[in-house]
This record gives sequence, structure tokens and C-alpha cells, in this order.
Amino acid sequence: MRRQLAATLAILLTAACGAPSDQSEARGEASAVLPSGPEAQIDAVAAANLPAGVREAVLSRVPGMTITGAERKQRDGMIFYDVEGTRPDGSEVELDLLEDKGRFTIVEVQRDIRWAEAPAPVIAAARAAPDAFEPVRVIESMQEDGTVIYELFAAGNPEEPASEIDWKDGRAAVRRERAIY
Repeated sequence: MRRQLAATLAILLTAACGAPSDQSEARGEASAVLPSGPEAQIDAVAAANLPAGVREAVLSRVPGMTITGAERKQRDGMIFYDVEGTRPDGSEVELDLLEDKGRFTIVEVQRDIRWAEAPAPVIAAARAAPDAFEPVRVIESMQEDGTVIYELFAAGNPEEPASEIDWKDGRAAVRRERAIY
């Protein structure tokens, strides 16, 4: 009986010593930090060299936009164009488009915001995660289905968001997988 009790105690202690993210997932808590996304091949594209369909799609969504830069990204067999610029009021905006057989579909419209501008439930969801951090950059990304993804960047990693929070229908949820766009 003592051996069984000692063995059970040893198993419990070993399980308790796991990494915090392991314990968090066992309790159903969402980790705030996402694994790195797939590598993308990125090529700068001058505004004058954008495919015609990209320019038309961008200007139909944001009339009067001044395009200041663009990138063509190839990742996981998909081709994207990230087009940056300014609205007629001077505010910055980025549109991400997906290419499919020569057709271009806008999949998200993004802008940088201050963390304090995010909805309170989004901030609360991010802060409640067991490995929460204070973001140094926040991108508000409007998806075509009405979801807003808040991309949170951690200090020292400017290339991709460390965490993403979904916001839709008044609900905020820490994403467990990186958005594909």
C-alpha cells in the first residue's frame, strides 16, 4: 500500500513539474504565445508593378488610397499581396489579398492601433493567458467574415505576432493557431 501511495505521489509530482504551458493546456487555458508560422518567400513589389487585379481590388475597397509599398508573399502554396498605403485622410492602412488563378480577393484590412484602443474583452483575454505579455505593437485585422483579429507583437520579435486574439460578436478568444494570412 505504501509503495502504491509513493508511486502515485511520484507520478503526481512529476506531472506537476511540467512546463507551465503544458499545465495550462491540461486545464483548458489557451496559451498566449503561438508557435512560429511557416516561412514565406517575400519579394518587394513597386506600386507601379502591381498586377492590375491587385490595384483595382485595393482601390475599390479604399477609394483614393495612395499605395506606398507592397510585397508578394508565397507561403504554403498560396500567393498573397500585402499592399500598404494611406487613406485620403492620411491614416495608414494595409490590405492583404490572396491570389487564386489570377483573381485577387481581399482577405483582411489592417491598421496599427494602441493596445489601449483594443476592446476591453480582448485585452482581458490576452492578460488572462498563463504566458501573457504586454504587446509592443498591435495590429487590428478586419477579416472578411466579420471577425477582427488582434495581432500582438512581443518585444524582440517584430517579424510576426507572438499572439492573436479573435474578436467577434462581443466575444474574445485567444487563438491556438496562427491565422493563415
